Amino acid sequence: MKSLALVAVLAATLSAPAFAGGRYYTYTYGQGTVIQVSCYRGPWTEVIWDRPNPVFIDTLVAAGYDYPTAHAIGERVCRDPALVNNPAGLRAEMTRIYRSAPVYRY
Repeated sequence: MKSLALVAVLAATLSAPAFAGGRYYTYTYGQGTVIQVSCYRGPWTEVIWDRPNPVFIDTLVAAGYDYPTAHAIGERVCRDPALVNNPAGLRAEMTRIYRSAPVYRY
């Protein structure tokens, strides 16, 4: 009986990322700059476990941000409750960030 419960818990744990809303939103900016916004949301609509996926940070670094700035942008965007399940809001926020802080890109 304990092994059945253990298998059920293990199956639920392994399937959680499949329900985590691992969507990717790709935005292209001037001169071919592509930023792929991807946040791990967890199975809830509340902002609990929300973190940027590595592809999000990597595309910000490729767009010219240094790693600490890219990570800060990723955390800010993924932790914003107004942007959960809001692709238009994500696009507007990333466009605002990209256009308002060109000095942080090298």
